[in-house]
Amino acid sequence: MDHPNQQKQSFAVHSTIRMLIPINKQSEALDILGAVSAQVQFEPNCIFSRLYRGVDDVRAIMIEERWTSDEFVLQHLKSDAYRRILMVIEMAEEPPEIRFDIIRESTGVETIENARQSVA
Repeated sequence: MDHPNQQKQSFAVHSTIRMLIPINKQSEALDILGAVSAQVQFEPNCIFSRLYRGVDDVRAIMIEERWTSDEFVLQHLKSDAYRRILMVIEMAEEPPEIRFDIIRESTGVETIENARQSVA
């Protein structure tokens, strides 16, 4: 049980949705997702929103978002912008890959440098 003065620790959330959209629906899907991504990235608690197309499979489209906390992800999931993402998911040829990852720590190039130093 949380103590009254104890603050809940907040971690960033990374979400990805990868879906296979039929070629004849790709233009519509990309228009919708592009507009959503452009809108969402200006939300105060959105760290970024990115849209990708697959190289390995031309039907693949992925939207990636990072939020400052799970609280803001939950708000986003209830939003009109997310309703539009769900509309695109319904266009998919098969169930999409959907992930919500909690980020407790993030490092950069220093991890590679540290690993490479132990090799030398």
